[in-house]
Amino acid sequence: MSGTEAHADSAGFCADLVRTYDFVRYASTLFAPAAQRRALLAIYAFNAEISRVRDHVSQPLPGEMRLQWWTDMLAGAGHGGVEGNPVAAELLLAIRDFGLPVEPLSRLIDEHQFDLYNDPMPSMAALEGYVNDTSSALLALAACVAARPSEEIEHLARHAGLAQGIAQVIAALPLDAARRQLFVPLQLLESHGSGMEQVFSGRQTPPVRAAIDQLIGEARGHVDTAFELLAGVPPEVRPIFLPLALVRRDLKRMSRADNDPFVPYGTSRFRTLWTLWRASRSPEFS
Repeated sequence: MSGTEAHADSAGFCADLVRTYDFVRYASTLFAPAAQRRALLAIYAFNAEISRVRDHVSQPLPGEMRLQWWTDMLAGAGHGGVEGNPVAAELLLAIRDFGLPVEPLSRLIDEHQFDLYNDPMPSMAALEGYVNDTSSALLALAACVAARPSEEIEHLARHAGLAQGIAQVIAALPLDAARRQLFVPLQLLESHGSGMEQVFSGRQTPPVRAAIDQLIGEARGHVDTAFELLAGVPPEVRPIFLPLALVRRDLKRMSRADNDPFVPYGTSRFRTLWTLWRASRSPEFS
């Protein structure tokens, strides 16, 4: 296989990975210029690999080893398999071509070590730190592909990522509760008279609902701020933040009185694409 064919295969592998495991981010790349799409898919494929480590291991140690492999790869100390890993190859290409900073990628790996254990998320501050170094960092890195970094873009990425990340915590509640993993801050639950076992029971109770509603309020505040900040960033970077339209839609559904956070909810890929397409044509993103 020639080098060109190998690169094409790696790019295709990343596109398939993101399309399968992170369709929202995959769909958002369809609204980015073709010259940026490959690098964006590399970043999102890396995130998909790191985010799914918990799903591939039954004990924390093998997960730690997988994450360490990625940390070593980014540090230039890879010991085997770097050349043969299509996601690593594409990510290194994106780092080189767009001058992406490596430190946020390494911090993202570090934060996902939390996923490997069943320790509860202790506080709202801890959750915000986790989301800031995962969802927000991912948006900031993607924005580097579209435009020169700036304080305005970083500020937008922080609020957009917090909105997206907190919404994802709520959306993932049925799966997390089933495997006794708690991302809803324990301190927040306890402030409403609830606790871990109420969440792990998988049944909605008034105290749990009150805690979820407070989380929804936090996320909506970040969504509102992010939409205000969109107007202050270059037009070429705004497509990166198209998933905000989906977050706003999902939070509206989650806040309804008849919505049970413990019942899994799925959105068709067509509806996701439709929502992103409509958002892309709105003044907010143009």
